Amino acid sequence: MLGIAVLGAGRIGKIHAANVAANRNARLVAVADPYGDAASSLASLHGAEAVLDPFAAIERADVDAVVIGTPTNTHLPLLLKAVELGKAALCEKPIDLDMERSRAAVAQIKERGGKVMMAFNRRFENTFAEMRRAIDAGEIGEVRQVVISSRDPGMPPAEYVRTSGGIFRDMTIHDLDMARFLLGEEPTEVSAVASRIVDSSLCEAHDDFDTVMLIMKTASGKQCHINNCREAVYGYDQRVEVFGSTGMLLQENQRKTSLRRWSATTTDAREPLLNFFLERYTQAYKSEVDAFVNALIKDLPLPTSLDDGLQALRLADCALEAVRTGRTVAV
Repeated sequence: MLGIAVLGAGRIGKIHAANVAANRNARLVAVADPYGDAASSLASLHGAEAVLDPFAAIERADVDAVVIGTPTNTHLPLLLKAVELGKAALCEKPIDLDMERSRAAVAQIKERGGKVMMAFNRRFENTFAEMRRAIDAGEIGEVRQVVISSRDPGMPPAEYVRTSGGIFRDMTIHDLDMARFLLGEEPTEVSAVASRIVDSSLCEAHDDFDTVMLIMKTASGKQCHINNCREAVYGYDQRVEVFGSTGMLLQENQRKTSLRRWSATTTDAREPLLNFFLERYTQAYKSEVDAFVNALIKDLPLPTSLDDGLQALRLADCALEAVRTGRTVAV
């Protein structure tokens, strides 16, 4: 049984801690967070020990692996410490906000033979995984276009935005990884536009955007369109379409139930969309942790890699460069 420490007791830490605790091949040893009340509350919920210092949690002899769900600017030192001590890690994206630091760290981790899985949870969502299987089975022929719509229900807190690295590295990065996952080829060029429609103060406060669109193309000509917005008043909007030479695959929004209602006052009324990513991707987060533990227990290759993290970050940086220059950027 693997001893695992979850680093971070915020929104994502709570999800990871519950999933580690529920895995029959793992034991949640510790929850680490400098906010003691948050660590204590989450740890006690799952019969684990609360630790204030994440580095102390990594150093524990009963910890074989860590799940890093701390703020982005803390990922790199925690990840390097885990690898230095021979501990496997599941790390939330991105590796770091700086591409050169990320590349240097990845080279160092590979040299040490570190076991690191990047947390691109959407790959583990049942429908998206089935999309990839259907593509591999030739059900829609050659992929020609991927269209991804991803919109949050509302702006994140200002403190979160301050350390997030911006919409491309924080939000769009999930869709960039999904584009790579579904296209089956690496994008070679990126163009993008971005606006501050929801919150004009993003310019002065954070040099960020809230509404963006990207177009990417691969060497063979496959195309991907991604559109993001930080505010969709109707809920968490997550839709993906994969168009091929002999057919199409479509993932629509999910709701609490599929019930539809008609009456004298309503036509085709349906349940609201699921509230946000924690509800929408509950199954995906569990499957992601299960895949991490299974790979370590059976000594299998980790299903997502540091290179996946680097490539998604590179695409995010290219999109930001395209916005700032008004030009299509070669990857």
